[in-house]
Amino acid sequence: MAQWNRRNFMKGSLATAASAPLLQASAAAGPQAGAPGGAPRIVDTHVYLSRWPGRRMIGDQPDELVNRLRKQGVTQAWAGSFDALLHKDIGGVNARLAADCAQHGQGLLAPFGAVNPMLPDWEDDLRRCHEQFRMPGIRVHPNYHAYTLEDPAFSRLLRLAAERNLIVQIAAWMEDERTQIPALEAQLVDLHPLVSLLESVPKARVMVLNGFVSLRSARLPWDRIKRFDNLTFDIAMLEQLMGVKVLIDAVGVERVVFGSYSPMFYFESSFLKLREADLSAQQTEAVLRGNAFKWVAGKRGMTGGEHRRNRSQAKETKP
Repeated sequence: MAQWNRRNFMKGSLATAASAPLLQASAAAGPQAGAPGGAPRIVDTHVYLSRWPGRRMIGDQPDELVNRLRKQGVTQAWAGSFDALLHKDIGGVNARLAADCAQHGQGLLAPFGAVNPMLPDWEDDLRRCHEQFRMPGIRVHPNYHAYTLEDPAFSRLLRLAAERNLIVQIAAWMEDERTQIPALEAQLVDLHPLVSLLESVPKARVMVLNGFVSLRSARLPWDRIKRFDNLTFDIAMLEQLMGVKVLIDAVGVERVVFGSYSPMFYFESSFLKLREADLSAQQTEAVLRGNAFKWVAGKRGMTGGEHRRNRSQAKETKP
């Protein structure tokens, strides 16, 4: 019997993943849903630039990644940097990320800078992401930076990001445990503290990336999670049968966004998950771009001057 080969399966499934049912569903969602050539207009909320520290990957050059995303109908991709995992100079990581997005993206790449609350002066990294680089949000990696979501430093980070109206993406998982090298072992982030955190910081906007393989494995309080309009999940890591449909049934379609985790994952795998889910045209449009677009459209963050004035006025009005 031939050995199962995921790479060959994905290559063979490319045409299927981009086939008419999914594209027609996206196009049927409205006159603005289609990109030139009939491809769907997609907001990919989960891609990375730079290189994975353990190996080279197809698409780990910015131009190559951008070309691949455009061919799939991506009109905006929210990009973090693999450098953020191990580099201590987070300011340098974010500066390079912003420069690469501006140089190579041609308007497609939106930089999401890193913040490590375990490092000195991390608040300045957060400030620069907002004021200097004008980023729509940040991406954090608790498992690689040795803290949990219960750490007081993360709670403070969430509050400061909420004050600046920044999206906070939590990368809960980066690499399969079976392929991790010993020096880079990292466990899945425990997401259970999220409920209490969002209750204490109601203005925070949190997006979970690679949160779980299946809802059963996550064992999160889904009934409580459905109360939060400021929490969403991407679909890149979902592997259970009809995973996207199961997630939508659990949390509502408005809390699910498209994420490919390119170039670590094949972009086409997320297409397959959507096709398998057999969603309606409206649900497909929401996941492909509508939900992500709502998070940034009409939600202008404060400029640096506005932020400082508000903090100053708050101090003046204290009794």
